[in-house]
Amino acid sequence: MRAAIPVFLLSLAMPCAVMADDIPLTSDVSAVTLYPQGATVQRTASFDAAAGQHDLILVDLPQDTDLATVRVKVAGAEMGGITTRRTAQPPRSERQTAAVEAARDEVERREEALGAARADIARVRLAVDAANAQAAFLGQLGQGDGIAAQEVSTLRELAQMIGQQTLEAREGAHDAARAATKAERALKDQIEALEEARQALAALVPEDEDRAMLAVSVTAADQTSGTLEVTYQTWNAGWAPVYDMTLTRETEGAAGAIDIRRGAYIQQMTGENWQDVALTLSTVRPSGQTQPSPIDPLLRRIGAPEPAMRKEMLGAQMDSMAMSEAAPAPSSVIAATARFDGLSVSYEYAPPVSVASGTDALRIALGTLQTEASVHARAVPLYDSSAFLMAEFTNDMGEPILPGETHHYLGETYVGMTQGDLIAAGGESSASFGPIDGLRLTRTTLDREEGGSGLIRKSSDLTETVRIEVENLTDEAWPLRVLDRVPYSQQEDLRIDWQAEPRPTETDVEDQTGILSWEFDLAPGASRDLALEYDMQWPEDQVLQ
Repeated sequence: MRAAIPVFLLSLAMPCAVMADDIPLTSDVSAVTLYPQGATVQRTASFDAAAGQHDLILVDLPQDTDLATVRVKVAGAEMGGITTRRTAQPPRSERQTAAVEAARDEVERREEALGAARADIARVRLAVDAANAQAAFLGQLGQGDGIAAQEVSTLRELAQMIGQQTLEAREGAHDAARAATKAERALKDQIEALEEARQALAALVPEDEDRAMLAVSVTAADQTSGTLEVTYQTWNAGWAPVYDMTLTRETEGAAGAIDIRRGAYIQQMTGENWQDVALTLSTVRPSGQTQPSPIDPLLRRIGAPEPAMRKEMLGAQMDSMAMSEAAPAPSSVIAATARFDGLSVSYEYAPPVSVASGTDALRIALGTLQTEASVHARAVPLYDSSAFLMAEFTNDMGEPILPGETHHYLGETYVGMTQGDLIAAGGESSASFGPIDGLRLTRTTLDREEGGSGLIRKSSDLTETVRIEVENLTDEAWPLRVLDRVPYSQQEDLRIDWQAEPRPTETDVEDQTGILSWEFDLAPGASRDLALEYDMQWPEDQVLQ
């Protein structure tokens, strides 16, 4: 039998042992649904219970668990009341994973080995000192007062003995010194191995934070084995899309192909490590706006004119009205896809994942999307001295490309990184793959005149003439798109006339008034000149802004 009820924070004390038997449980995080900000965490624990009433005591919830979001399901028994507690919980037995225990054992083994090696070196150094002391003693032995009175044969034997023993002592000191030097070199490797073992232990992030407690009252009709399933929300986790976008150009023509390798960066700071959990990534944003913005009735009145207000008072009142009537900006909504629930995109990652709290930044792959692209060179001589390689494509890949960090590659060459925008399924987009240094741009202002007209000056005017030169120094032909602009006016008194040679292929590009575009192919070694002129006229008593 399974039941699910919301948790209410109770101020009552824990049920006493007289009324029920306590069954302490330890749980593991089994599944996580990760949002751009926040996560739904699911943990499970098994229990065995005799017939009767019991309290399942779970004392390993993270300390910052949002207890108001805790939901509980019990299989194998009938569930009763639920109590949560953040402080004064029963002691929790220390749980160490096999990996942590193995890492600690490795650190201890390395420390013992290092200590033994240092002791061996110390013993070798003692042998060097002893050999040197023996050689010094033998040197003093031949200098005694009674040596000169000895017979020649005795002196000869004594000299041979001192020489032989001194030689052996010197050789022993030399060999011991070499052995000590060799051992010290090996000691360096052992020190590095110990440091690596300590780093491996630190990387496992042992969990020692305080925990919250959950107590669930259950009743079993007979001896039973069951499971306790707990889910809750946490805000200390999240994921962000990341893309590797690769453009493969054809050697001739303007066609190409784009590969988009999708991935996700995952981080969590929940105070516990996630070990082999089932992971689902969702684009739902529970931390953002979850309901439509309210709209209030607009009441307008008429009445007698009020006295004129001082300028500063009127400005303050208008600012106040603007602030009170402004509606909150809605959060962005990810477009629905037919493959999922019609509201959000979800990615279920098949292999279990492990993420340490507060340290790991895990990147997982979400598959590769492919599409065709149209390749051209885009030139903006107003600001740039080189054209840029552009690829335009349609998102015909069956799902939206979410906003995220995008790394651009031209073949195997890394070009750079941008922050990509949302590309809805079926939408059009473009991506840049770096400058083309061989396509040189020059923009020169040839003439700029300002002045009045007529003997009685009643108007002002400004005329500007611009020459744009595009030069192809590469060894291939390029389809080129040159962008520039002319000013525009929304005032009747400000007249603007312009002309260009040759005429632009397109005006008001992407519905931007005054943006012009020329499109043409430029052969290797060729150049092309564009001329642009505009004239502005306005009343004499006005100022051009």
